[in-house]
Amino acid sequence: MRRVVIYQLLSLDGVAESPDRFFDWDDVLDANLADVISSQDAVLLGRRSYDEWAPYWPTSDLEPFATFINGVTKHVVTSSPLEPAWSGASAVEGDPVAFVRTLKETDGGDIGVHASTTLARALLAAGVVDVLRLVVAPAVAGSGARLLDGVATVRLELVRSEASPSGHLVLDYRVLAG
Repeated sequence: MRRVVIYQLLSLDGVAESPDRFFDWDDVLDANLADVISSQDAVLLGRRSYDEWAPYWPTSDLEPFATFINGVTKHVVTSSPLEPAWSGASAVEGDPVAFVRTLKETDGGDIGVHASTTLARALLAAGVVDVLRLVVAPAVAGSGARLLDGVATVRLELVRSEASPSGHLVLDYRVLAG
């Protein structure tokens, strides 16, 4: 069975919105991102993330993510046509949780959820997420959408932690059943 892996950049106070306001990259974070995407062959995106990313990533040279996101299959939760078009992107029709449950049963690598906090919360609440891969910045954002706002109790097991040279925490959690 395929795993659903949420990868999220957060401030210390849990803000996931506009991480460019509080995030600085270093070699450890680059290596971590490369590791995260190396096992993924599909990505789930919410509509807002799609609308922000579709015009940006096709012309970006920020590696390794640009090559990955432009080449990977992208499933977009939306009820409207995907404009602008982006290679490998298709709309998810119907219930996104049912879609993810079915997708998990197919052959393939990990299914990534990147930047789409509303979608990530819905998938966590539905119990279909297997792994949280978080990078926590040494900064308090103060305001903005938080990854876990409104999510009921979810039990996690820490399976990896590392501090980067710039003070970011790299945290991998396995989501426990029940």
